[in-house]
Amino acid sequence: MDGQQRKNIHIGDEVEIVQKNHQRTGELTDGIVKRILTKSPIHPHGIKVMLETGEVGRVKNVIEE
Repeated sequence: MDGQQRKNIHIGDEVEIVQKNHQRTGELTDGIVKRILTKSPIHPHGIKVMLETGEVGRVKNVIEE
């Protein structure tokens, strides 16, 4: 699912994010959303979230069960 729209992302969802220091390589990190940090409903680079592990990045994919 699309990670650019805030309505697609909920606390507790499993997502793949790209962290700031991995933007050039595009390396993805997966985890569970703890907090949604972006306030706007849409962001072209992905909604910024914090994972339960404390890692912060922009959502590239929402993993659907």
